[in-house]
Amino acid sequence: MRASAFRAVQLSRKGIRTENLSSRRENASITTHDPRLSRYHPPMSRAFEEGIHRDFQRGKDYSGYLRLDVILDAQQPLSDHHDEMLFIIQHQTSELWMKLMVHELRAARDYVRADQLEPCFKILSRVKQVQRMLFEQWSVLETLTPSEYAQFRGVFGRASGLQSFQYRLIEFLFGNKDGQALAVFAHMPEIHAELELTLNEPSLYDEFLRHLARRKLPVPATVIDRDFSQPYPGDPELLAVFKRIYESPELYWDAYEMCEKLIDVEEQFALWRFRHVKTVERIIGFKRGTGGSSGVPFLRQALDIRLFPELWDVRTEIGR
Repeated sequence: MRASAFRAVQLSRKGIRTENLSSRRENASITTHDPRLSRYHPPMSRAFEEGIHRDFQRGKDYSGYLRLDVILDAQQPLSDHHDEMLFIIQHQTSELWMKLMVHELRAARDYVRADQLEPCFKILSRVKQVQRMLFEQWSVLETLTPSEYAQFRGVFGRASGLQSFQYRLIEFLFGNKDGQALAVFAHMPEIHAELELTLNEPSLYDEFLRHLARRKLPVPATVIDRDFSQPYPGDPELLAVFKRIYESPELYWDAYEMCEKLIDVEEQFALWRFRHVKTVERIIGFKRGTGGSSGVPFLRQALDIRLFPELWDVRTEIGR
């Protein structure tokens, strides 16, 4: 049986007369729509409703609210190469996501200072999803081949992701403190001051440990009363504290949940760092970074950094 004849039989079985279907298709001005035909002839447009606003003389529109005039004019390639636009947008969107992360992490830290852990759960869940977006963005940049990137890499001069002050803020808020990094921002006094302030403040993890101490858990004094501008040293005595929390979640439910949220964001941060290393290696190999670093070898050193060491180590102790 020919395909057209077979289709006619199938339509007939469904109660649709083929001559009607043909005539309906030829008549483009039909406004009513037979639901029996939706599978074969879906509507190609929708009415633009009368209630949709068209006059914005007295109020903001979508573009004005989001300042798209500023955002969409911020892509200014320095070369004529097609792929530089990808490179710029990739990093600009990353900075926007990082701005949200800084905003959320500061809020979480404030809640912990106020001994309110539960509001942090949603905040850190959001941070985790933002980190996931940042992780996935590397796959877009990986569509840039080494030969393509080489054609416009020279226009950056000394500009480098190493100089992202928002990334440094995130590290400081997580507790990965490094005062040496401030030297990169000496030419931007306001940003330098903000980084220096965050460097010297307790991190999110520091505030969590101080919160646990206020709950009369045996947190060592040397952990909560220290120079917060220095990298967190860790303390094996904390393992007993976290073991108690993990083995008695019914007594410490909010602290137990906070521990898991912190593990979530550190794991995502580690995955982001790893993807960064592999993306750089894939595109430039072992060339030096435009910011003066050794490139991949420098980035690899960050892979072994642990932000909340006791939360990882306690897993070996649970159940013993």
